[in-house]
Amino acid sequence: MNQKDKAISAHISESTLLQPAIQAWKIFLRDQGRSHHTLKAFEADMMLLEEFMPTDKQIGQISTKDLEDYLTWLEKDRGVPCSPKTLSRRITSLKSFFRWLTQNAVLSVDPAEKLLQKTVTSPLPTVLTARELKVALEAADSIRTSASADPRPYVLLLLVLETALKKGECLNLKTNHLELGNPEEAYVFVRYPNQRYRFKERKILVSSQWVDAYNQYAEKYQIKDQVFPWSQRRLEYLLEDVTNAGKMDKHISFDMLRWTSALNDLSTGVEQDKIRQKLGISKIQWREVKSKLRNLAMQNGYTLPEEEANQG
Repeated sequence: MNQKDKAISAHISESTLLQPAIQAWKIFLRDQGRSHHTLKAFEADMMLLEEFMPTDKQIGQISTKDLEDYLTWLEKDRGVPCSPKTLSRRITSLKSFFRWLTQNAVLSVDPAEKLLQKTVTSPLPTVLTARELKVALEAADSIRTSASADPRPYVLLLLVLETALKKGECLNLKTNHLELGNPEEAYVFVRYPNQRYRFKERKILVSSQWVDAYNQYAEKYQIKDQVFPWSQRRLEYLLEDVTNAGKMDKHISFDMLRWTSALNDLSTGVEQDKIRQKLGISKIQWREVKSKLRNLAMQNGYTLPEEEANQG
């Protein structure tokens, strides 16, 4: 526990009511660099707990049974739908809040420790089949070589297919994050200015084919600092241009390309930990992602290596 954490929690005790304790926790989260969206979600979750508890309930009086009753109220008695995903997040909020109180010696016992976290498995994403991928690449290349000669869709499409970068990572990509001197060993370095996300940083190889396309693109658009100096919406439109040029039924998105990239790697025998690192996810997250990739392979006609196909 550092001095700043001590200062934030110093004015609360077991006899403090929920509202001021929640506000102190919010200050702590903000100082940790949590996003505005995360702060709003966590605060809303905890305000629901305050709504459920008696107004004079002190944080030191809240028991595990109280929290279990609260979760039952959310699911069945509140009268407002609570999806499994939302409930899972609210349990996470409870655990985070009471863990913080316990770690900072405000509470001696963590009432949320024994709450069971409900794992939510999201539906399978949409990916491109091998045939659709060929159509998309040909469509993007046709835009690049047409009379208007716009290399942007091809450069963006091929980059995400090769690197599995997220939309935000593409938007934040700088020219000094590219190492293209040797086209045969070129790579992009995904970087995060926020220290909290440094574990997501990674170096990913790109093909000489992409390097050639990028150089053409950089010259045409006088790229200096930001690799894609366009708005988020503009990048989405560039992928939509590929969809339209290829007359495709599926609307190409960043998420679709990211999953297709990982699926291609798995089907061609790339080492699993390299795929995980490429995606920038933890080993725990990889468990669910790998399971989804195996199901996607079966549904979309991808053939997995024999050793991978035989795994349970």
